[in-house]
Amino acid sequence: MLTLHHVTKSYPLHGRMLPVLKGIDLTVTPGQKVAILGRNGAGKSTLIRLIGGLEKADSGDIQSYMSISWPLGYSGGMQGSLTGLDNIYFLSRIYGVNPSMVKDYVSDFTELGTFLLEPVKTYSAGMRGRLAFALSMAFDFDCLLIDEGLSAGDSRFTQRCRDALNQKKEKAIVMVSHSQASIKEFCDQAYVLHQGQLHPFASMDAAYQFYGNCH
Repeated sequence: MLTLHHVTKSYPLHGRMLPVLKGIDLTVTPGQKVAILGRNGAGKSTLIRLIGGLEKADSGDIQSYMSISWPLGYSGGMQGSLTGLDNIYFLSRIYGVNPSMVKDYVSDFTELGTFLLEPVKTYSAGMRGRLAFALSMAFDFDCLLIDEGLSAGDSRFTQRCRDALNQKKEKAIVMVSHSQASIKEFCDQAYVLHQGQLHPFASMDAAYQFYGNCH
């Protein structure tokens, strides 16, 4: 289970602190698929980063009794000076997974070929996204965080990403996406983040109706 209790987060802006998240409460149970809707700048990515441990909340409490992925497609955790292959080995050791199995999976999934032998800092954004997404899928996380992470490449690779997610139906998901099709395909409950508050809804249709009226 993942729980957030009265979580707040602010950022400095023009000499003052701008509150982005104002007392967020959220519970995600094993296998639950949660969508977070919200306009640009609402704080959706901030919320995902807090859940993934990439940032710290100003106040409140985040407790997790599940293993949680980094945001799918997030490449910030990779070392740019290392090759793609070295990053695979590095992360495999951190998560205690057989590096050879991860290497085979990532190599097949990304089709990066000999580029895996090159430093990640030389990769294009699309190549980094491919590697990051494949690494996310290679580890057996209980909860997957998705922040617009299904578009790391061409349409064929995007479909491969969707297929990979569909093979993890038993996992919990917290998804941020502007794609209504993706939300309805992968999620069974929706929240709308508006003016720093997280609003729960019993149905997707009700969530989208509220979201459509947010300005």
